[in-house]
Amino acid sequence: VQLQASGGGLVQAGGSLRLSCAASGRTFSSYAMAWFRQAPGKEREFVAAVSVSGGRQYYADSVRDRFTISRDSAKNTVYLQMNSLKPEDAAVYYCAAGPVVASTAQNYNYWGQGTQVTVSS
Repeated sequence: VQLQASGGGLVQAGGSLRLSCAASGRTFSSYAMAWFRQAPGKEREFVAAVSVSGGRQYYADSVRDRFTISRDSAKNTVYLQMNSLKPEDAAVYYCAAGPVVASTAQNYNYWGQGTQVTVSS
């Protein structure tokens, strides 16, 4: 599976962005999908994940109630809708695919190249 993340950019605090991650190959529907992020000088951290079926979503406490993860199997795409953005949300965001839904990076076998999100205060 090859993953291509897009949708990052510069937004003011309180604004919204929607990230997309397009997957190539016919096995997209077999993978759980997740978003991670990494800010400068910090470790990569879990943001959100969605199960293979799309029926279960998991979120980091820091983004729950502000971010929504979803997947569209017809388009082989996973989305991250980010609302009420804060300066501390600024990071490079990575999408990932793995066999089961989990919050640990080690679970995911495939990674996109990352998309930069900048939030101005």
